[in-house]
Amino acid sequence: MDIFSALQTSVSGLQAQSYAISNISGNIANSQTTGYKRVDTSFIDLMAEQTSKREVAGTVLAQAQLTNTIQGNVVSSQVATNMAINGQGFFTVLQKTGDANGQASFGSQTLYTRRGDFAPDKDGYLVNGAGDYLTGQNIDPATGQSTSNGLIKIGNSTLPAKATTTISYSANLPASPTTANSTTSGSDLYTPADPASVLLSSTGTATQIASGDAANFVGSSIAGPAVTGYTSTGAPVTVTTRWAKVQDSNTVTNPATPSVWNLYYQSDTTASASKSAWTNAGSAFTFDSAGQLTSPTGGSINIPNLTVSGTNLGNVSLNYGQTGLTQYADASGSATTNTLTQDGYTSGTLSSVAVTADGKINGTFSNGSVVGLASVGFARFTNPDGLKPDTNGHYSQTVDSGSPLAGLAGSTIVGESTEQSNTDIASEFSKMIVTQQAYSANTRVMSTAQTMMSDLLNVIR
Repeated sequence: MDIFSALQTSVSGLQAQSYAISNISGNIANSQTTGYKRVDTSFIDLMAEQTSKREVAGTVLAQAQLTNTIQGNVVSSQVATNMAINGQGFFTVLQKTGDANGQASFGSQTLYTRRGDFAPDKDGYLVNGAGDYLTGQNIDPATGQSTSNGLIKIGNSTLPAKATTTISYSANLPASPTTANSTTSGSDLYTPADPASVLLSSTGTATQIASGDAANFVGSSIAGPAVTGYTSTGAPVTVTTRWAKVQDSNTVTNPATPSVWNLYYQSDTTASASKSAWTNAGSAFTFDSAGQLTSPTGGSINIPNLTVSGTNLGNVSLNYGQTGLTQYADASGSATTNTLTQDGYTSGTLSSVAVTADGKINGTFSNGSVVGLASVGFARFTNPDGLKPDTNGHYSQTVDSGSPLAGLAGSTIVGESTEQSNTDIASEFSKMIVTQQAYSANTRVMSTAQTMMSDLLNVIR
């Protein structure tokens, strides 16, 4: 390498260090930019000569080194639709290209970003601080089914009323129930005036107890679950029930005789319990001597044509599961309810939203229902650092990055939070000092080479 080559090499060094200081300045400038990934600089040496005996260090080439796999700190925010990715991956977004006749238009290319400071715009679309619109799946809150893929829109939606179709219930029935009549007669069984109102098998017809026998029934039964159901228009209906034990197990003369219970609901809530008609739910519940339910099997029964005070709820399924009903001894002699829910509700308006760890946006409505509104678009890449960075903090797919992969794969979405820049100011200042010293050293090489050239010219004078 001659003196002129040394000058060229020092020039490449100046260019490389200039490129490095440019990246450092950009990192510092974006230290507060949400989701920003710093750009480091890597240096590659270019050999001046390639023979085994004449290898001389030559020029240097500076290249960008992305840090897309290095996560920034996740901090909480006050915006419910803000979200951060904990782990690898990117949000899928589209850019707005313009407005025509009041209708927004968007580009067709899917872009990827870590910037999750999304908030609804005037039309309800989720857009981040860089103007990128979040994509994903919109979900019908009434059915829970996906309605469209594309821009996520969180509007002031209304949840229509839903009729009650299922009551989930689990409880323990006392082996020896304490009733008003049992304290005087010593019997804890219900003996009806009309034998047809009692079922001893798991299948039968819902039969009403005559109002004249209601007092006897209430005195010979224990309180069951009371739940508010809803009609298809959202009208509330109070369903009050009672359990009546209609047969005791006989462990002495016939060990195979099971304990049998019947469930009844109050047909007319406008009258007192002791004067109202009560309707059999239509199935006998049998228990063995160990207190385990033996019939009906399947974990649920159907209550046909459930009607309370003239309001018909239709067929309602009572789900108790395989082990939801037991008959164990209980000192209180009353039923102990462990689970009691129903799937109906009145209409409601959207009150608030929240983002779950699996990327679902749930809405809480004024009727207390919490249902899914959308699923956030998410993508992973085999080589995230192979993505092409663009302005506004988003990236586009390249051959080096590979195709986008679906699924979180261990990553989670943190709602009401944002990801900070992964720039460390102290580290950037340290790199700045080193870069400045390297730049100064390259200028010294240039001045030294110039002095050597002057000395050479002076030889021939």
